[in-house]
Amino acid sequence: MKRPTNRILLAGLLCTFAASLAYAKKEPLELAGVACENPPAMHCPDANCPGDLIAQQGTEVEPKTGRKFFLDYPCDLKPGEKVTFLLSLHGAGSIGNWHRHYFPLIDYKDKYRLVIATPTSSVVPNSNPPMHVWSAASDDEYLQNIVNEVYEQAKEKNVKIRSFWLVGHSQGGASANRLIRTDFFKDKVDGFLSLSGGRIGGSPGRGNFGNLRGIAPAAGRSGAAGRAPAAPPLPDNDFSFIYETGQHEMDSSGLPPTSAWAAKEGCGSRVRKADIVDTKAGYVYDTRPQENPTDAWGRSPRPGTAELFEYEKCRDGRIVADVVRESKGHTEGLEPHVTEELIKLMLSAKKK
Repeated sequence: MKRPTNRILLAGLLCTFAASLAYAKKEPLELAGVACENPPAMHCPDANCPGDLIAQQGTEVEPKTGRKFFLDYPCDLKPGEKVTFLLSLHGAGSIGNWHRHYFPLIDYKDKYRLVIATPTSSVVPNSNPPMHVWSAASDDEYLQNIVNEVYEQAKEKNVKIRSFWLVGHSQGGASANRLIRTDFFKDKVDGFLSLSGGRIGGSPGRGNFGNLRGIAPAAGRSGAAGRAPAAPPLPDNDFSFIYETGQHEMDSSGLPPTSAWAAKEGCGSRVRKADIVDTKAGYVYDTRPQENPTDAWGRSPRPGTAELFEYEKCRDGRIVADVVRESKGHTEGLEPHVTEELIKLMLSAKKK
């Protein structure tokens, strides 16, 4: 029996090497040691999400502070890809996994190539029950470390972050409004999505939120109807801005017809786009006992329609837009179509 020639052996080795390369190209990436899952880890069912599931604070540990957070990304992520990075902040009294389902970016991470960090804030000292609220002293370092880790992982894995958005609900939105003005964030952030967290350029008056038993009012919400708190001056930096709110959160005057932020960004007139219609409810709502339930604070999740207003031709391709969810309040989880439309708005804005 003849032994294989060197040429045959070489051909076999080359075939094996080529197959190995092909396999390596197809093998998905893993970010920060977090295994990607579909459906995403600790995902709620369509309704009645268990409390012990909502209470989870994350699958990843930020090494410098030892605090957990969720990191969700496309399960088929490949080297050389471009992604949109979102740091998504919950409201006062809430927690990271509730927020992941209030604004369920996780359901669209693969379709729209999203990398989503969802942290949980510190606890107010001596609060009983424990109440999570964002604060500069307790949380800014933690948030900066998360952002640095995502950027370092992207660089290491050869993933391009095409744009970076801050997202915040209620006090999380108010905190994002503060963060976007800080030295760390102001040159990094391309856009800010405020989910009932204050409108840059003129906020609407607020409806009557009622009272939550045993939970004190926090920044970003009001116990009585009236004018919104005085807004800080407009930020000096430039970025896209989208504001979303429930119709019942506003007083009878409704959404302001103009935006000082749109004017600053050189936008043209405001145009009402086609309504966003959802036949499916969101995942979550505020299940805590309430002494005075109100439409403004929010009821149980349900389908609905949202109005979309966009300012035209903003400078450098930025986006300035308002979204009003009809007959909704502060805490009903966002429905799938309005969630997807907000994502599409963010992705249509200026890219790096």
